[in-house]
Amino acid sequence: MSDAVALKDAVAPGGAPAPELPSTAKARAANIPARRDSVFRKLLVAADLGSAAVGLVVVALVGGRSIPVASLLTLPLITLFARISGHYGRDELVLRKSTLEELPALLSLAAANAIAWSAITYLTHAKPNLEGDGVAVLWGSTATTLVLARVLARRLAEVTAPIERVLIVGTAAARVRLADALATDPAARLEVVGFLPLEDERKRDVDWGARSRRRRSRTFDDLASVVRELDVHRVLLIPTHADGEMILEAVRRATRLGIKVSLVPRLFEVVGSAVAFDTVGGVTVLGIHQPGLTRGERAIKRVIDIVGAAAGLLALAPLGAGAAIAIKLDSTGPVFFLQQRIGRDGEIFKIVKFRSMVDDAEARRGRLEPLNESVGNFKLAADPRVTRVGRFLRRTSIDELPQLINVLKGDMSLVGPRPLVTAEDELVEGRHRDRLHLAPGITGPWQVLGPARPPLSEMVKTDYLYAVNWSIWTDIKLILRTASHVAARRGV
Repeated sequence: MSDAVALKDAVAPGGAPAPELPSTAKARAANIPARRDSVFRKLLVAADLGSAAVGLVVVALVGGRSIPVASLLTLPLITLFARISGHYGRDELVLRKSTLEELPALLSLAAANAIAWSAITYLTHAKPNLEGDGVAVLWGSTATTLVLARVLARRLAEVTAPIERVLIVGTAAARVRLADALATDPAARLEVVGFLPLEDERKRDVDWGARSRRRRSRTFDDLASVVRELDVHRVLLIPTHADGEMILEAVRRATRLGIKVSLVPRLFEVVGSAVAFDTVGGVTVLGIHQPGLTRGERAIKRVIDIVGAAAGLLALAPLGAGAAIAIKLDSTGPVFFLQQRIGRDGEIFKIVKFRSMVDDAEARRGRLEPLNESVGNFKLAADPRVTRVGRFLRRTSIDELPQLINVLKGDMSLVGPRPLVTAEDELVEGRHRDRLHLAPGITGPWQVLGPARPPLSEMVKTDYLYAVNWSIWTDIKLILRTASHVAARRGV
């Protein structure tokens, strides 16, 4: 049986119409996700209204005048601007609800609010506070409050709203990979409650529900009953080799059940998310960026590295001195640990860290290899070679501070791919070697996935996508997320 026939049979056997949920089950499947989305939407609206109000108060306090009554019109206007630009609908579409991702849009929203306030005060002949400077003050205070208020609103929504229940649909291998990836992201507040094949898997058993003890073969044709039994809120659909019409039919079947649908296209594992969407003759076309950095982008990144590393070394010098003294008092051996790593374009350099292990750690590694907890690289959660001070240095990431010297020398960057040792680098093949177009970084996309180091294959895939989709804004986001992880003592 071909893949195409198998999918047709799963979607609508014999050409019969797709089975429908009973009305009560439909209501339950639709109401819970709607109620969850409503919590996020209402709290975001409240955050925006509060931010606009705070901005007006700041302008009044700085300008020393009362707030003109007409200025209060900016309160409903900011929510109108946000609704027009889609600020309240995005959270319903995404699994990872991040305020950092929408930071440029929030700055634009605050600017629109400030311009509207200026126009209203001019048209109503009210005396604007601080004259022209009031616009800048209102923009700055509103933008700052918008970011903070939306962070708090989303945290509150995550606590009060029902957790999102997800059903993954695709091939067995793809389902497992996606479930593992979702489990490593602490920002994705969801629960994978089951799996279903998109195409026929009758020849082997499929464990379709995490809470079910039954093991039987199920197909996509069972979607309606699985949604009802597992109380599914969202379907994550992983397309296979089936043609477009079949994928569209699968999406239609899922959306008719009143649940949300997300697609996980395999194409983006190669091209990443930084693509340009274009429409030509009614056909959507993706424009793909060339890998690597232009000469101007490389210069900008280098300037940021030099300024950031120099400022970091100056500001953190007392902390580094304290760490050096603690290392010498705790164990014998040098303060710094030097190790060969693979840098940009395959060049070898020596990375500098504060020593966090016993002096003969490398000699002891052979005896610990059978206990390795990672794939492709060596990782032990409770490595006996780590010293007492070393455990603290690693938990707080202080052991990474000397790498700022590598950044100043040009061997590393503040943000970049993970610097691999030679043995690990030899395992990287194919397109993933394009990660070496950029200098390795002190932090990077692999650092903000949580305390558990992902397998080498997943790490280099993440690095590859970072390299082919690099932007200044991406680096800024990764630095902010790394700071958040370190402050939360999650370990990176």
